[in-house]
Amino acid sequence: MRVSRVIAASLALVSFPFGAAEQKTDGPVRCRVAVMEGEVKAGQQFVKRIGSGLEVMLEPLPSGWILRVLPVAPTRPSHDYAELATPPYHSVSPLLLSTDFSFRAQDAIGWTPRRFRYAQDQAMSARLLKAYDAYEAKPGASPASQQALAELVAQAPAGVLTILDAHLTPGMADQAGTAATLASHFIATPHVIEPPADGKTTPLGKINLVRFRIDLELPRALKPESGLDVKLAPCGGV
Repeated sequence: MRVSRVIAASLALVSFPFGAAEQKTDGPVRCRVAVMEGEVKAGQQFVKRIGSGLEVMLEPLPSGWILRVLPVAPTRPSHDYAELATPPYHSVSPLLLSTDFSFRAQDAIGWTPRRFRYAQDQAMSARLLKAYDAYEAKPGASPASQQALAELVAQAPAGVLTILDAHLTPGMADQAGTAATLASHFIATPHVIEPPADGKTTPLGKINLVRFRIDLELPRALKPESGLDVKLAPCGGV
Protein backbone atom coordinates (compact mmCIF):
# COMPACT_ATOMS: atom_id res chain seq x y z
CA MET A 1 0.00 0.00 0.00
CA ARG A 2 1.43 3.39 -0.88
CA VAL A 3 1.39 5.45 2.29
CA SER A 4 1.66 9.13 1.38
CA ARG A 5 3.83 10.99 3.86
CA VAL A 6 1.62 14.02 3.29
CA ILE A 7 -1.49 12.05 4.21
CA ALA A 8 0.13 10.54 7.28
CA ALA A 9 1.40 13.89 8.49
CA SER A 10 -1.92 15.62 7.92
CA LEU A 11 -3.84 13.00 9.87
CA ALA A 12 -1.38 13.24 12.73
CA LEU A 13 -1.65 17.01 12.98
CA VAL A 14 -5.30 17.74 12.17
CA SER A 15 -8.18 17.02 14.52
CA PHE A 16 -11.79 17.99 13.95
CA PRO A 17 -14.90 17.75 16.16
CA PHE A 18 -16.87 15.47 13.83
CA GLY A 19 -19.99 14.65 15.82
CA ALA A 20 -22.92 16.86 16.61
CA ALA A 21 -22.23 19.00 19.68
CA GLU A 22 -24.86 17.63 22.03
CA GLN A 23 -23.76 19.08 25.35
CA LYS A 24 -21.52 21.92 26.48
CA THR A 25 -19.83 21.70 29.85
CA ASP A 26 -16.81 23.27 31.50
CA GLY A 27 -14.79 20.49 29.84
CA PRO A 28 -14.58 19.46 26.16
CA VAL A 29 -17.62 19.76 23.90
CA ARG A 30 -19.30 16.37 23.80
CA CYS A 31 -20.44 14.64 20.62
CA ARG A 32 -22.48 11.60 19.64
CA VAL A 33 -20.77 8.22 19.35
CA ALA A 34 -22.59 5.05 18.29
CA VAL A 35 -21.51 1.89 20.14
CA MET A 36 -22.03 -1.52 18.55
CA GLU A 37 -20.96 -4.91 19.87
CA GLY A 38 -21.11 -8.22 18.06
CA GLU A 39 -19.65 -11.66 17.52
CA VAL A 40 -18.88 -13.46 14.28
CA LYS A 41 -17.61 -16.93 13.50
CA ALA A 42 -15.51 -17.66 10.42
CA GLY A 43 -17.68 -17.19 7.34
CA GLN A 44 -20.37 -15.21 9.17
CA GLN A 45 -21.33 -11.60 8.48
CA PHE A 46 -22.17 -8.76 10.87
CA VAL A 47 -24.37 -5.90 9.62
CA LYS A 48 -25.70 -2.96 11.64
CA ARG A 49 -27.61 0.02 10.30
CA ILE A 50 -26.38 3.29 11.77
CA GLY A 51 -28.85 5.70 10.15
CA SER A 52 -29.31 8.03 7.16
CA GLY A 53 -29.15 5.06 4.82
CA LEU A 54 -25.76 3.74 6.00
CA GLU A 55 -24.71 0.44 7.57
CA VAL A 56 -21.55 -0.96 9.14
CA MET A 57 -20.50 -4.41 8.07
CA LEU A 58 -17.91 -7.05 8.91
CA GLU A 59 -17.90 -8.94 5.62
CA PRO A 60 -16.40 -12.45 5.66
CA LEU A 61 -13.33 -13.26 3.56
CA PRO A 62 -11.54 -16.61 3.17
CA SER A 63 -8.81 -15.02 5.32
CA GLY A 64 -11.05 -13.36 7.95
CA TRP A 65 -13.15 -10.19 7.60
CA ILE A 66 -13.09 -6.71 6.13
CA LEU A 67 -14.80 -3.76 7.82
CA ARG A 68 -17.03 -1.78 5.48
CA VAL A 69 -19.35 1.22 5.70
CA LEU A 70 -21.89 1.11 2.88
CA PRO A 71 -25.17 2.67 1.77
CA VAL A 72 -28.17 0.42 2.39
CA ALA A 73 -28.88 -0.42 -1.25
CA PRO A 74 -29.00 -3.50 -3.47
CA THR A 75 -26.19 -2.13 -5.68
CA ARG A 76 -22.82 -1.71 -3.99
CA PRO A 77 -20.63 1.26 -5.01
CA SER A 78 -17.21 0.60 -6.54
CA HIS A 79 -15.52 1.73 -3.30
CA ASP A 80 -17.09 1.51 0.14
CA TYR A 81 -17.20 4.58 2.36
CA ALA A 82 -14.60 3.35 4.86
CA GLU A 83 -12.15 2.20 2.18
CA LEU A 84 -11.77 5.64 0.60
CA ALA A 85 -11.46 7.43 3.94
CA THR A 86 -8.90 5.03 5.46
CA PRO A 87 -5.48 5.13 3.76
CA PRO A 88 -3.19 3.48 2.89
CA TYR A 89 -4.96 1.81 -0.04
CA HIS A 90 -2.75 -0.99 -1.38
CA SER A 91 -1.22 -2.61 1.66
CA VAL A 92 -1.87 -3.48 5.30
CA SER A 93 -5.11 -1.78 6.38
CA PRO A 94 -6.89 -1.46 9.75
CA LEU A 95 -10.05 -2.46 7.86
CA LEU A 96 -8.68 -5.97 7.27
CA LEU A 97 -9.19 -8.26 10.25
CA SER A 98 -7.56 -11.12 8.40
CA THR A 99 -4.44 -13.06 7.53
CA ASP A 100 -3.87 -11.04 4.35
CA PHE A 101 -0.45 -9.48 3.70
CA SER A 102 1.25 -12.40 5.51
CA PHE A 103 -0.31 -11.57 8.88
CA ARG A 104 -0.66 -14.68 11.01
CA ALA A 105 -3.94 -15.12 12.90
CA GLN A 106 -2.26 -14.07 16.16
CA ASP A 107 -0.83 -10.94 14.50
CA ALA A 108 -4.27 -9.90 13.24
CA ILE A 109 -5.80 -10.38 16.69
CA GLY A 110 -2.95 -8.47 18.32
CA TRP A 111 -3.80 -5.37 16.26
CA THR A 112 -6.35 -3.74 18.53
CA PRO A 113 -7.76 -1.16 18.69
CA ARG A 114 -7.99 -0.42 14.97
CA ARG A 115 -8.74 3.17 13.95
CA PHE A 116 -10.44 4.10 10.69
CA ARG A 117 -12.57 6.81 9.06
CA TYR A 118 -15.63 6.78 6.83
CA ALA A 119 -17.48 9.03 4.42
CA GLN A 120 -20.61 10.28 6.16
CA ASP A 121 -22.77 10.45 3.01
CA GLN A 122 -22.77 10.03 -0.76
CA ALA A 123 -21.57 13.60 -1.34
CA MET A 124 -18.45 13.11 0.82
CA SER A 125 -17.84 9.72 -0.82
CA ALA A 126 -17.98 11.36 -4.25
CA ARG A 127 -15.46 14.02 -3.20
CA LEU A 128 -13.14 11.35 -1.80
CA LEU A 129 -13.46 9.28 -4.96
CA LYS A 130 -12.57 12.26 -7.15
CA ALA A 131 -9.51 13.03 -5.00
CA TYR A 132 -8.56 9.34 -4.87
CA ASP A 133 -8.75 9.03 -8.68
CA ALA A 134 -6.47 12.08 -9.03
CA TYR A 135 -4.07 10.59 -6.48
CA GLU A 136 -3.97 7.27 -8.38
CA ALA A 137 -3.88 8.79 -11.87
CA LYS A 138 -0.10 8.75 -12.34
CA PRO A 139 2.79 6.73 -10.92
CA GLY A 140 3.98 8.85 -8.04
CA ALA A 141 1.11 11.10 -6.97
CA SER A 142 1.67 14.85 -7.16
CA PRO A 143 2.01 16.81 -3.89
CA ALA A 144 -1.20 18.67 -4.75
CA SER A 145 -3.25 15.48 -5.20
CA GLN A 146 -1.79 14.01 -2.01
CA GLN A 147 -2.65 17.13 -0.06
CA ALA A 148 -6.19 17.32 -1.44
CA LEU A 149 -6.87 13.71 -0.50
CA ALA A 150 -5.29 14.10 2.93
CA GLU A 151 -7.46 17.12 3.74
CA LEU A 152 -10.66 15.26 2.80
CA VAL A 153 -9.64 12.18 4.81
CA ALA A 154 -8.94 14.35 7.85
CA GLN A 155 -12.49 15.73 7.70
CA ALA A 156 -14.15 12.29 7.72
CA PRO A 157 -15.80 10.98 10.91
CA ALA A 158 -13.67 8.51 12.87
CA GLY A 159 -14.29 5.00 14.15
CA VAL A 160 -12.55 2.41 16.29
CA LEU A 161 -12.79 -1.39 16.10
CA THR A 162 -11.75 -3.07 19.37
CA ILE A 163 -11.29 -6.83 19.63
CA LEU A 164 -12.82 -8.02 22.90
CA ASP A 165 -12.17 -11.76 22.52
CA ALA A 166 -11.07 -14.19 19.83
CA HIS A 167 -10.74 -17.91 19.11
CA LEU A 168 -7.94 -18.77 16.72
CA THR A 169 -5.61 -21.40 15.40
CA PRO A 170 -2.14 -19.79 15.41
CA GLY A 171 0.00 -19.65 12.29
CA MET A 172 3.36 -21.39 12.41
CA ALA A 173 5.28 -19.09 10.03
CA ASP A 174 7.86 -16.60 11.21
CA GLN A 175 6.31 -13.24 11.83
CA ALA A 176 6.23 -10.87 8.87
CA GLY A 177 8.09 -7.61 9.34
CA THR A 178 4.91 -5.55 8.94
CA ALA A 179 3.37 -7.40 11.88
CA ALA A 180 6.35 -7.29 14.23
CA THR A 181 5.10 -4.33 16.27
CA LEU A 182 1.95 -6.28 17.17
CA ALA A 183 3.72 -9.13 18.94
CA SER A 184 3.49 -7.56 22.38
CA HIS A 185 -0.23 -6.83 21.97
CA PHE A 186 -1.39 -10.37 21.23
CA ILE A 187 -0.79 -11.67 24.75
CA ALA A 188 -2.85 -8.77 26.15
CA THR A 189 -5.83 -9.46 23.86
CA PRO A 190 -8.29 -11.98 25.35
CA HIS A 191 -8.16 -15.11 23.21
CA VAL A 192 -8.58 -18.88 23.10
CA ILE A 193 -6.13 -21.08 21.20
CA GLU A 194 -7.82 -23.86 19.21
CA PRO A 195 -6.19 -26.79 17.39
CA PRO A 196 -6.60 -26.98 13.61
CA ALA A 197 -9.79 -28.76 12.59
CA ASP A 198 -7.95 -31.26 10.38
CA GLY A 199 -4.96 -31.59 12.66
CA LYS A 200 -2.64 -29.87 10.18
CA THR A 201 -0.90 -26.62 11.04
CA THR A 202 -0.60 -23.82 8.46
CA PRO A 203 1.80 -20.88 8.02
CA LEU A 204 -0.80 -18.18 8.77
CA GLY A 205 -3.37 -20.03 10.88
CA LYS A 206 -7.05 -19.09 11.07
CA ILE A 207 -9.28 -16.72 13.03
CA ASN A 208 -12.28 -18.82 14.08
CA LEU A 209 -14.33 -16.32 16.10
CA VAL A 210 -14.14 -12.67 17.06
CA ARG A 211 -16.11 -10.69 19.60
CA PHE A 212 -15.74 -6.96 19.01
CA ARG A 213 -16.93 -3.42 19.70
CA ILE A 214 -17.19 -0.62 17.14
CA ASP A 215 -17.30 3.02 18.29
CA LEU A 216 -18.38 5.38 15.53
CA GLU A 217 -18.54 9.17 15.56
CA LEU A 218 -21.87 10.44 14.21
CA PRO A 219 -21.76 13.71 12.24
CA ARG A 220 -24.43 16.35 12.74
CA ALA A 221 -26.39 15.45 9.61
CA LEU A 222 -26.63 11.73 10.37
CA LYS A 223 -29.92 10.70 11.97
CA PRO A 224 -29.22 7.62 14.14
CA GLU A 225 -31.14 4.44 13.40
CA SER A 226 -33.84 3.64 15.93
CA GLY A 227 -32.44 1.44 18.69
CA LEU A 228 -28.82 2.34 18.02
CA ASP A 229 -26.83 2.74 21.24
CA VAL A 230 -25.58 6.33 21.21
CA LYS A 231 -23.48 7.94 23.96
CA LEU A 232 -21.82 11.30 24.47
CA ALA A 233 -18.05 11.55 24.35
CA PRO A 234 -15.49 14.33 23.83
CA CYS A 235 -15.53 15.42 20.19
CA GLY A 236 -12.66 13.88 18.25
CA GLY A 237 -12.00 11.41 21.05
CA VAL A 238 -12.73 8.24 19.10
